[in-house]
Amino acid sequence: MNCTIRKWKLEDAETLSLLLNNENIMNNLRDGLPYPYTKKDAEEYIQAMLNADPDKTYAFAILCENQVAGSIGVFRQENIHNRTAEMGYYIGEPYWGKGLGTCAVSQICHTIFTKTNIIRIYAEPFAYNTASCRILEKNGFQFEGTLRQNAVKNGQILDMKMYSLIKMDWQAHKREKE
Repeated sequence: MNCTIRKWKLEDAETLSLLLNNENIMNNLRDGLPYPYTKKDAEEYIQAMLNADPDKTYAFAILCENQVAGSIGVFRQENIHNRTAEMGYYIGEPYWGKGLGTCAVSQICHTIFTKTNIIRIYAEPFAYNTASCRILEKNGFQFEGTLRQNAVKNGQILDMKMYSLIKMDWQAHKREKE
């Protein structure tokens, strides 16, 4: 299924709040998001993304048939890592298994590697989140290793996996697919 990514709009708040009021999604995200997730929470998030430094924060809604289906963002790191960025994303549960994550990751990598000076994008999914790991692998991300006992989520100590994609490898992956 095809998707598009675009900048957030304040009118996306209602749909965003509905998508995030789901424990199955929240269990795969970092802490810090309120639960239940209200329309006001969504409005504040969208406004923060719209006001963020455009050279450090690249945050997009994922759309499926013109409906918000998820979120994806790439966040530039600082200091000696300022050409590296962390990526995070989620897809609303009604859209799981339709290829939207793979599509959105492909689009944001294209945007980042063609419009910025970022040379490395990394992601750290929970080790148990095989769907997210597969999305990264389909987009040419390399598994760099397991971050053992790297997080505490819902009272459990969890491993995370480190994946990265460097611009040079992205270019080669893109040529292979053409």
